[in-house]
Amino acid sequence: MTKRVGAAFAQGEDARAIERFLEAMAAEAGASRNTLLAYGTDLRSASTLLEGRLAGAGADDMATLGEEWAALARATIARKSAALRRFYRFLVDEGDRSDDPSAALPRGQVRRSLPKVLSHADVDRLFEVLDRRCLDPARPEDIRAAALVELLYGSGLRATELVSLPRAAIRTGQPFLILKGKGGRERLVPISDRALAAVDRWRALVPDGQPFLFPSGKSHLSRVRLYQLIRALGAQAGIPPDRISPHVLRHAFATHLLEGGADLRALQTMLGHADIGTTQIYTHVDSRRLIELVNQRHPLNDPPSVDLAKPDA
Repeated sequence: MTKRVGAAFAQGEDARAIERFLEAMAAEAGASRNTLLAYGTDLRSASTLLEGRLAGAGADDMATLGEEWAALARATIARKSAALRRFYRFLVDEGDRSDDPSAALPRGQVRRSLPKVLSHADVDRLFEVLDRRCLDPARPEDIRAAALVELLYGSGLRATELVSLPRAAIRTGQPFLILKGKGGRERLVPISDRALAAVDRWRALVPDGQPFLFPSGKSHLSRVRLYQLIRALGAQAGIPPDRISPHVLRHAFATHLLEGGADLRALQTMLGHADIGTTQIYTHVDSRRLIELVNQRHPLNDPPSVDLAKPDA
């Protein structure tokens, strides 16, 4: 009986520490709701495995967690370990602990995979399908699809950002959009003339009383429905379903801009990445382009002012 009471008290201590940590994450780091839910789930799961000793755990306890996680995917282990490392840094910063046991956690390191990318030919076929479908004025859903794809590929919006756009977010003649993305960070997103024209054409069909640019029922278009629409368009364009999605169009936006000579820092701003390392994944351009870039842009590669073939040169 005494042991159970002690465990319950310890679990209560863990719960209070976890809540304080999540509150700090929300207030100081601007963590999103989904991030807070994921951190909370991982921390409470670890607390349960350690029978309420998470806040005061030592290196042996970290080893115990590693054994319990052994059968999990490496990406899952990496996520759980990252949550605990941040939790213990918080406890040390708050003065609740003098040491950080998280060095004993398994890393579960995973190699970041390259994003799926559409070629320029794939994108051309996609827009050919949209152009054909938009010829029929009796099908407003095709005009909506054109606006959605123009914003995904032309501005690199995330799916959630796109479907939840307010009706007045994009204005005629205003070539940019101010978005609040992950972590509450605001960013300026350029809107192409093509995208502005597509949005104007679609917005004319949206009732004035609708709060969303892409309404559906009492709310806005869902991410699942957007995913289905993009895959259906891809099928008509001859693109296999495993190679296209709203996020793949965002990848294509980033990759094709870089191939066209865009600055990596500018791209980071447009995509809303907090870390330049996230943006660098789009630098997977072919070696031929890299060689051309060095030969054309490097300052030491100016053509010689004398004929090196002559003996006296």
